Amino acid sequence: MDLSNLKPAIGSTKTRKRIGRGHGSGTGKTAGKGHKGQNARSGGGVKAGFEGGQMPMQRRLPKRGFTPLSRTVYALVNLRDLELFEAGSVVDVAALGQAGLIKKIEDGVKILGDGELTKALTVKAHKFSKSAAAKIEAAGGKAEVL
Repeated sequence: MDLSNLKPAIGSTKTRKRIGRGHGSGTGKTAGKGHKGQNARSGGGVKAGFEGGQMPMQRRLPKRGFTPLSRTVYALVNLRDLELFEAGSVVDVAALGQAGLIKKIEDGVKILGDGELTKALTVKAHKFSKSAAAKIEAAGGKAEVL
């Protein structure tokens, strides 16, 4: 087998429809657009969402709420999840990712105070809740803001 023998899988490719190339092509004369009407004209057709003058769906449905463009999204980690690290170790963003506690870091990592911490850990994150920082300090560790 060599490069000259390669072919696409059967049924994976189609020949392009050549419209407006005479009667014998099967799409001659009106080029598959039928007779007259808005869609037969050049530049014809309606914009996306147009419902023939009826009030469109995107205007009929109620709008609620507000999504700020500058919203910050943190990857959240609870204190009880940090128990899997050994005492005295440094827990940073890379270590959390390695342990599978965070999947995607958008604007940073925030440590929440849910659960108890029994080991002294040095935790480095972008943000800490007050209770999380207090529990880390109480366990003999350090909470360092990146």
